[in-house]
Amino acid sequence: MAGSSDTSLLLDGHDVPPVLEENTAGRSPFLLTSDHYGRIIPRALGDLGLPASEFERHIAWDVGIAGVANALSRHLDAHLIAQRYSRLVIDCNRPPQAPSSIPRISEATAIPGNERLTAGAAEARRAAIFEPYHHRIDEVIGRRLRDNIPTILVALHSFTPVYAGVARPWHIGTLYHRDTRLPPLLLKYLGAEGDLVVGDNEPYAVSDDTDYTIPVHGEKRSLMNSGIEIRQDLIAGAAGQQQWADRLARVFGMIEVTLRVQGLLPG
Repeated sequence: MAGSSDTSLLLDGHDVPPVLEENTAGRSPFLLTSDHYGRIIPRALGDLGLPASEFERHIAWDVGIAGVANALSRHLDAHLIAQRYSRLVIDCNRPPQAPSSIPRISEATAIPGNERLTAGAAEARRAAIFEPYHHRIDEVIGRRLRDNIPTILVALHSFTPVYAGVARPWHIGTLYHRDTRLPPLLLKYLGAEGDLVVGDNEPYAVSDDTDYTIPVHGEKRSLMNSGIEIRQDLIAGAAGQQQWADRLARVFGMIEVTLRVQGLLPG
């Protein structure tokens, strides 16, 4: 059964903090984020009225991205900032005012625990989960900029192979909006791998209405940035997660060298 959603103190001493960080002293210019890393539900919200099987699906989190993010952080020596709670509680890559911020329906699945939320209940979710996560990203970027540490924002995501009955052919995609410095390099080096179908703003494109992390932390801070989307069937298991982390580490290594040669990163 879903618990009460009208608690002002959403997280208590039994709930884990929303923000997870790895490699905080990492020296890489790449700053990694993962908005849909976890699928935890606060104890106060019970199960949101859903069977346990729904929390295995893409509607609850970005399947496989946690393992990729952790391994990539180690490979690149990059700081990772991730968010532990399910996107069904609050989606940390949606503007808080967007209807999809706290979804009542995800793909074709109704979310009973998100029906008829009061403004106070919605605000409790934002205050407990969304705001601490984005405050931490903002804080880290601010510190790096003050310390003149080169910073390239990479938002890590995964996507379901079939959505609403439509198959998606891409293995990986680079997502962007106003900033177009990093995506061409990703397209070049990923395309050169020879065995990949690479999406150019596929299966999604970034926008102010549908995204938060890149527009707010990347574009408004004038950082070089891109979203990465990996197809979930390729990273559902530990072996695939490690293989994709290895591949991305190689690609980002080549990109870093290129940016230094171009003078876009200190040599």
